[in-house]
Amino acid sequence: MGHLDQARGRIFPGLGAVSYGIDQRQIQATPQGQNASFSQIMLRMPGVVQDSYGEVHVRGEHGGLTYRVNGVLLPEGLNGFGQELDTRIIQSVDLLTGTLPAQFGFRTAGIVDVHTKSGSTLKNNQLSLYGGSYDTFAPSLQLGGSKGRFEYFTTLSMNRNNIGIENPTASFRATHDTTQQEKAFGYFSWKLNDTDRISLLTSASYADFELPNTTGLQPVYQLSGTDWSHPSVQSRFLDDSQTEQNYYAVVSYQHSADKLNLQLSPYFRYGRIDYTPDPARDLIFQGVAEHEVNDFTTGGAQFDLSYDIAPHHTLRAGLLGQYTSERLDTDSLAFPVDETGQQTSSTPLRLIDNTGNWSVEAGAYLQDEYRITRKLTFNYGIRYDRFASSFGNEGQLSPRANLVWKPFRSTTLHIGYSRFFAPPSPQYVYPSTLARFAGTTNAAANLTDTPTKVETSNYVDAGILQHITPELQITIDAYSKWAHNLTDLGQFGRAVILAPFSYRRGHVYGAEFGSSWRRGPWSVFGNFSFVKTAAREINSAEYQFDPEELSYIRAHAIQLDHQGQYTASAGASYSSKHHLAYIDFLYGYGLRSGFANLEKQPQYDIFNVGYQYTFTRVPLGHDLKVRADIVNLFDKRYQLRDGSGVGIYQAQYGQRRGTYFSLVSDF
Repeated sequence: MGHLDQARGRIFPGLGAVSYGIDQRQIQATPQGQNASFSQIMLRMPGVVQDSYGEVHVRGEHGGLTYRVNGVLLPEGLNGFGQELDTRIIQSVDLLTGTLPAQFGFRTAGIVDVHTKSGSTLKNNQLSLYGGSYDTFAPSLQLGGSKGRFEYFTTLSMNRNNIGIENPTASFRATHDTTQQEKAFGYFSWKLNDTDRISLLTSASYADFELPNTTGLQPVYQLSGTDWSHPSVQSRFLDDSQTEQNYYAVVSYQHSADKLNLQLSPYFRYGRIDYTPDPARDLIFQGVAEHEVNDFTTGGAQFDLSYDIAPHHTLRAGLLGQYTSERLDTDSLAFPVDETGQQTSSTPLRLIDNTGNWSVEAGAYLQDEYRITRKLTFNYGIRYDRFASSFGNEGQLSPRANLVWKPFRSTTLHIGYSRFFAPPSPQYVYPSTLARFAGTTNAAANLTDTPTKVETSNYVDAGILQHITPELQITIDAYSKWAHNLTDLGQFGRAVILAPFSYRRGHVYGAEFGSSWRRGPWSVFGNFSFVKTAAREINSAEYQFDPEELSYIRAHAIQLDHQGQYTASAGASYSSKHHLAYIDFLYGYGLRSGFANLEKQPQYDIFNVGYQYTFTRVPLGHDLKVRADIVNLFDKRYQLRDGSGVGIYQAQYGQRRGTYFSLVSDF
């Protein structure tokens, strides 16, 4: 099926976009290897900044990533912290960013293109046992193979540990932070003939999280029938929890013959976040206990084709349409308060509010890859997108153009321009909801409630890829983005459900450097990036912010809370038939914090090391791999968040030192 994979790549080329790739060899040299979270793999690429809840930010954007698996779009899910993409499925992953061609729309901060293991590349089945610090235990099973025209790959995994969410304190172990996560993934492909193929991509994930506590907090509110002096009334005993579940299925039909390549992919996705409070203690310490259930259901289809219409021209066209339904059901307990915000009764009120939203996203594009000469390619096109929802209706025509020049075999230069159209997630809170909570400890900071609009932006990018020697290559790139209605996300309560808001104007610019060197068993990489952000005037979901902060941001351009102005990653590894050894390094400058993001968190640097030995010719199997990893080798205490900043609710510290072991058997 190799020629069909190559043909599918011709449908979605990243001509003019910046592309960073990580293959299986580098994944194995990442701390924890295939047991690493997907975000840890992403952090080894230029321009990617670490945040809490497993989030990453690409080029100063909060979210905005599109995920594709084997060239097939994955429908967008909820903004939670259970990372459903499992590193075990990956053969390689590419990050496309910059001035993306016209076939990429909506979420355009970056295209994360995952190529899975398959029956033809997975030579053996695999059983893995993994565990270590923080009571971690994570078994997994991979099965794959091919028979005639059919190939498949499946993986089942479970992960239980006591560091499910970042610790809100600097202590070595978090209080009340156990998680258990189960994931299943399947890829099945049937080759109908030499030109046609049908594939099925399925995934299911379910995760339970305890929300970690900060010990020693003082009670704030009086609850009828509860004595503050009782030993059980302590913040370390808070028992809030959250479950996340996500399911999706994508069916794809691919036809590749002569000059024509096309792919049609209908898809469906369902996701749910369920936050369960600790009623009495939540009321005492924060004045509200709210049970929240947030559901997303998405169905849609994607169609793309490429056709060689002339010796120097390849035409590409496509359509995308999807419908999303969102529902938020809340059952809350809150105390009544007077005009000054003082509690007037120790008996809470019960407030039930059930709301929902819908959205339709549709896009169409047409573009031409014009090979002007053997060394010069001009890729240009146009895209039209439409977003209609229960709270807004917008559309835009977006030109795209990229020029790629290869003056020498070892040198590739590119320059490009793109206009982007990025709709918000359909999570609008209606004025009726704000009115329902007025006069309680769960009242909004104000009653201004403008719906979040579509972010529109102009983006320019230029860079060079230079092979200095056959083993050494470097990438240098610079970019700038000017946005209207710049979309951001924030957490506005103890439940980890991220909600959108926007700034009227925004500007993001930066530069990246990436390098890699490989020779024989040795491999070295090093990345550095700079990003600067500026945004002015919050113009949607204003009710979530204090009037003083809103007034300041209306008059001053501020830096975005997720800005990590400088970041770097580096690593070196040695890999042979029996041995794998690596050292790995991450540097973060610190995210923004404080009133209107005027402050920042301290910078940090983290070192990781690991070693793996492979036994061959073992009984009842092919290979047996024994591995040890030490994460945060020098036990660096570093704070990602201190609970302040625009849209930030809780403090989070990075993981302290952890030692992990794995045993992997191929059979």
